[in-house]
Amino acid sequence: MEVNVSLQVGKFLVIVGVVLVAAGLLLMAGAKFNFWGLGSLPGDVAYKGKNVSFYFPIVTCLVVSAGLTLLFWLISLFRR
Repeated sequence: MEVNVSLQVGKFLVIVGVVLVAAGLLLMAGAKFNFWGLGSLPGDVAYKGKNVSFYFPIVTCLVVSAGLTLLFWLISLFRR
């Protein structure tokens, strides 16, 4: 029984690692390329003062969230 649990935990850790690597690669690529205008949409909050700057991409977060929600909904629809 313990071997089966260890195997499941191992698979889970590998999947988490792959997801983290993919997210890191997307972040690194996103710094060089502006994917479909994401990150500079109207409604994203940007403040630039003398010694401080603040940026919060709220609209970009909403668009990405809606896209991922639709994607996962479609995947769950076809897996039934």
